[in-house]
Amino acid sequence: MGNGVCVGMLSTGGTAFDGPLYQYSEAPGATHSVVLRITQGFSPVGEWGPQLLACDVTAVVDWRNLDTGQTGTVTQFIPAGQRSTPAIVLAETGPGRVSLTVRTDRPSLPASTEVVVP
Repeated sequence: MGNGVCVGMLSTGGTAFDGPLYQYSEAPGATHSVVLRITQGFSPVGEWGPQLLACDVTAVVDWRNLDTGQTGTVTQFIPAGQRSTPAIVLAETGPGRVSLTVRTDRPSLPASTEVVVP
């Protein structure tokens, strides 16, 4: 949900790593973290077609390190028109098994997964 009433969709992919990441990466110097790449909506006819199911929204990533008990929340505003590059969200979780939940700051259906951060 975004400006008023808007049915939207976020697509998320990510990488868990031990690092440190090199200077030209999404998070230079980061260690034992998860980098998420979040995009809005989709285009049924490809990159140059109309984008459907996109709203101005803030993505919220809640995480919990199941081995250490450490928790955190990271947010990133993602405008509906952002198509060419994904929004980058860095969750500095530390090493271990990590539970991640992606949701929005509006009414939404959250998605959860568990990863191992080396």
